[in-house]
Amino acid sequence: MKELPLAEVYRLIEPGPVVLLTTRSKQGRANVMTMSWHMMAGIAPPTMACVVSSDDFSFFALRQTKECVVAIPAIGLAEKVVKVGNCSGRDTDKFATAWLTPLPAERVSAPLIAECFANLECRVIDIRLVNKYNLFVLEVLKAWIDPGQPKPKTIHHIGNGAFVVDGEVVHFQSRIP
Repeated sequence: MKELPLAEVYRLIEPGPVVLLTTRSKQGRANVMTMSWHMMAGIAPPTMACVVSSDDFSFFALRQTKECVVAIPAIGLAEKVVKVGNCSGRDTDKFATAWLTPLPAERVSAPLIAECFANLECRVIDIRLVNKYNLFVLEVLKAWIDPGQPKPKTIHHIGNGAFVVDGEVVHFQSRIP
């Protein structure tokens, strides 16, 4: 074994695909950010936890409105995902900059993203860890899937501008459906 710098640990425990989180402020301005620090927290109802830095423009809209959309892009959107992640919504219309199409959601004011293969309309249900860890707990209220993208490959950030893409699906017997 060789010692690994602690600053590299996050690269080993990457929690899932890179997603896009959309918000709409009470003033009506929509924003989108790239996010890879999230995890499922419950199945029924579906809940997830995500970390949104207080330095991010989306943090304030999420805290204010307590709603968002988690949009899941496939590999074909990788360059747009990186572009969204490399600029600030404070001074940039990220939807226009990345050529992403906002669509109206049914249960929240934040927009869906037409180009993503899945969109999850969410509301914040727990903010107890926001002040300490910037961690929001979300309940998924409505889920959308694009049947035109039947086998999407997701991208996973492993640090320092590097990503991996979903690979081969392997099945093993499970007692849990």
